[in-house]
Amino acid sequence: MTDGIFVGGGGPQYGEKQHLTLKYANRHGLVAGATGTGKTVTLQILAEGFCKAGVPVFMADVKGDLSGMAKAGDPAGKLHGPFMERCATIGFDDFGYEAFPVTFWDLFGAQGHPVRTTVSEMGPLLLARLLELSEAQEGVLNIAFRVADEEGLPLLDLSDLQAMLVWVGENRESLSLRYGNISTASVGAIQRRLLVLETQGGTALFGEPALDLADLMYVDAEGRGRVNILAADTLMQSPRLYATFLLWLLSELFEELPEVGDPDKPKLVFFFDEAHLLFDGAPKALVDKVEQVARLIRSKGVGVYFITQSPDDIPEDILGQLGNRVQHALRAFTARDRKALKLAAETYRENPAFDIEEAIREVGVGEAVTSMLQKKGVPGMAERTLIRPPSSQLGPIDPAERGGVLGASALRGKYDTRLDRESAFEMLKKRADDAARAAEAAEKAEEEEEAAAREYNAGRRYSGTQVGRSTSKPVRRTREEKSFGEQMQDMVVKELTGTTGRRIVRGILGGLFKAR
Repeated sequence: MTDGIFVGGGGPQYGEKQHLTLKYANRHGLVAGATGTGKTVTLQILAEGFCKAGVPVFMADVKGDLSGMAKAGDPAGKLHGPFMERCATIGFDDFGYEAFPVTFWDLFGAQGHPVRTTVSEMGPLLLARLLELSEAQEGVLNIAFRVADEEGLPLLDLSDLQAMLVWVGENRESLSLRYGNISTASVGAIQRRLLVLETQGGTALFGEPALDLADLMYVDAEGRGRVNILAADTLMQSPRLYATFLLWLLSELFEELPEVGDPDKPKLVFFFDEAHLLFDGAPKALVDKVEQVARLIRSKGVGVYFITQSPDDIPEDILGQLGNRVQHALRAFTARDRKALKLAAETYRENPAFDIEEAIREVGVGEAVTSMLQKKGVPGMAERTLIRPPSSQLGPIDPAERGGVLGASALRGKYDTRLDRESAFEMLKKRADDAARAAEAAEKAEEEEEAAAREYNAGRRYSGTQVGRSTSKPVRRTREEKSFGEQMQDMVVKELTGTTGRRIVRGILGGLFKAR
């Protein structure tokens, strides 16, 4: 395909044939239009074209329809006739049915190979976005990541992060002196959000083995790029998780891929379906990050295509970087709809042959207003275009067929079993156990020391004949051990201490006083 990917065109009332030039495919694109106007078919035929050109593709399958790319279209099907008519109209002479090399992925591991990343790779910015944290809570999360890095505590899964937050809370007084205030309320709020994320199935996203980006960029022996399809029908029930995961994947591609300048064709094309979810309620810092990645990642050979209902779903600074445009019909029933329609028309290079705004409102299903980058990256004039039919099956394959594709996958077994190596959770638990044992040993040593002191204070001393308790009183000896004189002395003392003895003493003392 020397001219690039054939998109459509032809016919008396339509413009020239439209091709997406591979050399400019990494300058991003937009596929927009109201529900039911043909965005999914456009997404499918673009993915087919990239695959045949040797460009790997990653795309999210929101409705489950894109799985049909793993199976050739049916020449006996009810759509065969209309497809042939359209091919004749647009001059698509080499149309044929074929299947494409598809790899299925699923965050939950049910409909494809599990997709995981680690908490550390996700980073505090995206995680704060995922958890909808306040500025103060995001600050505490940043502290937890910083301390984990300094202490050599790998954050792999949610258990690691939860354990790290507990440790930060317990040591908040010493950490606050270094990093700023850490409140128990903020730590508790983050823990509650993590619990909600667990309930929504977010636990499946974090862990090992983490996704190897090289597995997304495979080219088969026939020179066809792999079509990576993420099952997103269940994932869409947690839209923030969906958006955060895809943004993480885009950021990882940006961080890991080398600079390639202006390649003849992209190294990978990334389709972001339901793109409005990325920007709904997003803080400015996150929007700025998306803009930065979109602006710079094309130099890494990656093209990003946003699929959404209206161009005004995309921030203006990002919209201006999307060079290749396919605009399906927009319905203008309200003032906001008319404003969105006007905005969409203004983003195209004018064509004197027709009114762009009117065309966008009138094109039917399977038609679009298109504008592709031409020589030197200049936007082509807007053209009314009949979109070509897909070569693969239009609609989903059944579960048995999906299972067959998974069973024959070259990645079978690589990601299926979750690994649980030693990380922050185990390390902090070991520290706590060691501290508990040390405290127990210290307490035991203290008790033994106190017992020894008591024994010393109540110690026994040797009397020469027997061992007796040490008291302030003299040691009493038995009568047999005493001499006769000592026994007589005892008798006198005993008598004097009795009643008679007291009378004798009083008499003697009285006589002494009288003598004076």
